[in-house]
This record gives sequence, structure tokens and C-alpha cells, in this order.
Amino acid sequence: MDIIAILQSKPVLIGLHLGFAILGIDAFLWLLGEVISNAESSRRRVFAAFVGLVSFVITWIIGGYYYVKFYGSLVKPIIKAGSAPWAHAIAMEAKEHIFLFAFPIAITIFLLSRLNTGELRLLGLRRGLIGITIMAAGIGLSLGIMGFIISAAARWGI
Repeated sequence: MDIIAILQSKPVLIGLHLGFAILGIDAFLWLLGEVISNAESSRRRVFAAFVGLVSFVITWIIGGYYYVKFYGSLVKPIIKAGSAPWAHAIAMEAKEHIFLFAFPIAITIFLLSRLNTGELRLLGLRRGLIGITIMAAGIGLSLGIMGFIISAAARWGI
């Protein structure tokens, strides 16, 4: 089995999807700490925001590939025929729409993180950056909870 086939397998895709999501959430929490503490290093803020943005994009690509390749044809029928069909009807339907907010928010965070501490204060954007960064981490965590519900429903099966 070659490396491409291994990377395209269901368990590896799910693991990579989850791993990059956690990395993105952690990066945004790191950024939150930098902004709250008024750290003068814009370099660390930009790096944390960049890692969060790139991780969310990679998560989206991996999750999208999994969704197209496996979810619709293999996983969704198991969930809908199983003991928790609501997992698709509620959790997956919500996840399909909520994730769309993650990318404009992550891009906005990245752009705001490029401002230095003085500029953030002068423009009155510090509190906004804190709020939107909390929102990004919260959206990531809520998507993770929904993913857990969906995966659990698939494992329960019929």
C-alpha cells in the first residue's frame, strides 16, 4: 500500500481532520493569550493567527474530501438507518453550515493580528480581536463536538 492510499483511508482522514482542527483551535487560543496580555510581539500574534488560519483551511480540505468520498455514500446511510438518525439531521446539517463562518473569521483574525499593539488600541480593535478570536475557538470546538456526535452515531450503527 502506498502513502497516498494510506492518507486517503477513512481513519487517517478523520485523524488528520481532527488533528489540524485541534491545532487551529490551539493556535487561536495562543493568539487570544497574546492579545489579552498585550504582548508587544506582533510576530508571535501573526504566527499564531497564520497557524490557526492554515490549520482551519487544511481541516476544511481534508473534511471536504472525506465528506465527498465517504460520508454521503457510506456513513450517512448507516447513521440514518441507525439508532440516532438525528445525528445527521441536526449535527451534520448544522456542521455543514456553521463551518462556513470559520474561514472569513480566521482571515479577519489574521489580518487584525498584523496590527501592532498600539494600532489595535488606537483603532479600538483590541476588544474586537479578542471577541472574534474567542468566536473562532468556540466555533472550532462546537464543530468538534458535532463531529464527535456524528462519529458516535456512525459507530452505533444499525
